[in-house]
Amino acid sequence: MRLPDFILAQIEPILEEWESFARSIWPGPMASRVVLRDHGADMLRAVALEMKSHQTASQQSDKSKGRADDGSSQKGKSSDKVDAASNQHALSRLASGFELRELVAEYRALRSSVLKLWTQSMSEPNARDIEDIIRFNEGIDQLLTESIASFARSVDGSRDCFLGILGHDLRSPLTSATLFAHMLEESKTLDPKSLQMATTLCHSLDAMNLLVRDLLDFTGNRLGAKMEVSPQQMDLRPLCEEVLNEIRAIHPKRTLVFNAEGDGDLAGEWDGRRLRQLISNLLGNAVQHGCADSPITLTATPKAAEVQLTVHNRGATIPEDILGAVFDPMRSRQTGEHSVPAGSVGLGLYIAREVANAHGGSIAVASADEETVFTVQLPRATPTGD
Repeated sequence: MRLPDFILAQIEPILEEWESFARSIWPGPMASRVVLRDHGADMLRAVALEMKSHQTASQQSDKSKGRADDGSSQKGKSSDKVDAASNQHALSRLASGFELRELVAEYRALRSSVLKLWTQSMSEPNARDIEDIIRFNEGIDQLLTESIASFARSVDGSRDCFLGILGHDLRSPLTSATLFAHMLEESKTLDPKSLQMATTLCHSLDAMNLLVRDLLDFTGNRLGAKMEVSPQQMDLRPLCEEVLNEIRAIHPKRTLVFNAEGDGDLAGEWDGRRLRQLISNLLGNAVQHGCADSPITLTATPKAAEVQLTVHNRGATIPEDILGAVFDPMRSRQTGEHSVPAGSVGLGLYIAREVANAHGGSIAVASADEETVFTVQLPRATPTGD
């Protein structure tokens, strides 16, 4: 009997082994038989039907390389059923408390069970069996790939939602603590030592507020919310100077320089609050990764239709294999001095990129000979529309 026909005829014995294995790795209180079997029957039927459909050499080559079928043929429709069943199974197992390795183990056990039961039923193998095994393995691999992708998407979504709730809930108590700390800093009755403690507390709370702000922006973007900007006519010169003074107050031992090239106009229609984030995050990154005894330079260069901002610092060169990923969220840069520092969640450069994009601009980085330069292009008028 051909393997797809065997699967359709022997679904019950196969499911009994599937159920037994699921029971052996089940997390928490034992589930019912229906839950243990979950979408097993649907997946087996989908794989069997996909195996029985015609497959060209080109389609087989595409499947071996993980390329999805376009769904236009009967082959594509049966493949879609494989994807749908595996997606549903992954979400169900995630809800039951499975970890990814347990989900993968289920498919490994399913593959082994089907081939074992089939070979035991065979009287004598023939050449067609090799083709059936190849097609079966392709089907199981497709199930596994789609399940892992669906599992990962769901986990990512849950994590982002959790981070968003965490950031939102932290914002209120941090705001209150920051207000009281600044009131203490402005008090005229504190002795010098207490005043210094209040100033340090203000700087620490301000830094925590920046982290929470970045966290909320990150989770909002990840959950599908577009970064909102409210452009108004403004001048970049005073904003740059304000942000530099804020960074100097937090890092008094560092040298920060502002250059406004020429006497050109640095005005445009931008969201000042968002650009403050961008500049602050780039300067903060330079402080974290730059040489402590070298100056950090912020340069604003006026051009006809845009303003260019650059942040320059000396320090360890960012390796080429890491350079292209420095704007990726939650990505630790684990080489040399480019590891994400304690107290940071690695979102600063990601937020800077999103702010630039929201203004219709761009951001790029270059690093060589122990010098790193971030370059931001800001159109003088922020595009509107979807």
